[in-house]
Amino acid sequence: MLLKMGVDISRLERPIRRALNKIDAVFQKYGKESVITSTYEGNHSPGSLYYANLAVDIRSRDLSESEKNELFKELSIVLESGYDVVDENGHIHFEYDP
Repeated sequence: MLLKMGVDISRLERPIRRALNKIDAVFQKYGKESVITSTYEGNHSPGSLYYANLAVDIRSRDLSESEKNELFKELSIVLESGYDVVDENGHIHFEYDP
């Protein structure tokens, strides 16, 4: 797993930190490198789980639609309940919100 320049994962809470290895394993299964592009830094909506250190964005611009669909299926299996996975413009948003 790589970090975009300027991204800090040191504040991430345990539930989202634990998910990172699982997310990375799914990306690797499909021959893709996972890149965290955002955590708490940047501009997010008030009340966002980024500010609670329970959310990350991972780059998806290099994935085809079929690859994204397969990744989403796999992620829904490997991540326990309480995790939300949302396809957004150029990235996949992951948050822990039980």
